[in-house]
Amino acid sequence: MSSYTIIDVDTHVTETPDLWTSRVPARMREAVPHIDTDAHGRQWWVLGDKRLASPGLSATAGVGDMKHWPKNYDEMHPGAYDAKARLTYMDQLGIWAMVMYPNVGGFGSQQFLKLGDPELMLTCVQVYNDWQTEWASADARRLLPITSLPFWDVTAAVREVQRCAPMGHKGILFTGEPQSFGQPLLGDRYWDPLWEVAVELDLPISFHVGSGSMDLGLRKDKVATYGRMAAFTELSVEILLRNGIQLSDLIMSGVLARHPRIKFVSVESGVGWIPFALEALDYQFIGNRVREDRPDLDLMPSEYFTRNVYACYWFEQTAPRRLLDKVGVDNILFETDFPHPTSLYGEEVQARITGGLSDCEESVRHKILWENGRKLYKVTVPTAQDEARRQV
Repeated sequence: MSSYTIIDVDTHVTETPDLWTSRVPARMREAVPHIDTDAHGRQWWVLGDKRLASPGLSATAGVGDMKHWPKNYDEMHPGAYDAKARLTYMDQLGIWAMVMYPNVGGFGSQQFLKLGDPELMLTCVQVYNDWQTEWASADARRLLPITSLPFWDVTAAVREVQRCAPMGHKGILFTGEPQSFGQPLLGDRYWDPLWEVAVELDLPISFHVGSGSMDLGLRKDKVATYGRMAAFTELSVEILLRNGIQLSDLIMSGVLARHPRIKFVSVESGVGWIPFALEALDYQFIGNRVREDRPDLDLMPSEYFTRNVYACYWFEQTAPRRLLDKVGVDNILFETDFPHPTSLYGEEVQARITGGLSDCEESVRHKILWENGRKLYKVTVPTAQDEARRQV
């Protein structure tokens, strides 16, 4: 039996300070995301004349939290931004592979819309995808890139998928709410070329939490009334539950009916809400006699989920013990969200796994922690030499 027991399907890589400035043409350098340092020594990602966020805020694992985050890269866990350090950390925890998502561009590339220039927007996405490929080359079997998209242009998005797939990318990152950016709804035939290339290349499509419009962000009135961290807690849970709305939209859109082999992943949203959402969809589907005007929906909503959708859990303890059969053990993946503020880090990884899955049969545990992710992302398993190296 392998000493590696986990395939982690949602982590983030803290982008290096010169990611864009060192790669775009000289005429674009002043416009792309770059790092500035304030008078207190704290670094910030800046786009144009506006701060996006501090890089340390997305790299608190083992060194800070939402109130006290690293001021600069030297204060972060090195595995946040250094691929070799990430692999060492993975070895320590028995994690064989990690799927990687962005920070600066947003969880659906929506931040690049602020640039306003289509050429610049596309360049920033392509530069990020190239950099992520380079980062993963430290061990491309274990570090698994997901293609970010210029989703505002479906033709360019399809070309980017086709460009990145041969470079070893394992999935597609897409916004679950294209309509919030003035784009067609998920069910609009406009998106068919994207769904078709995903099926052709057998790449799952990720709806990462926070991929829709984040314009409201942390509301000032709630911060003033509730306190900053209480308001942020509420916002965090709201973002998780919005994936439930996106899932309902996807199921009723007809996309899954038209493309029976397509795969979607609800990333970083948890799984405990899924049984209620599916039961509610099935109930309303029957009660509203949907098939009378939508004969294309030949399966029940819950059946489309079982056939086409995966979801990820990390902190939950109730759902893994009580609701696995209601979600479906073949549809659940495990993540740590490293190195984000709410990620599982170090000893907490096994503690949460043990607390949630201790009552499961080993075959179920193996599916959730390993086999489902291995199949979905076509992960190359460790060799005898890999096992021996870990034991040293």
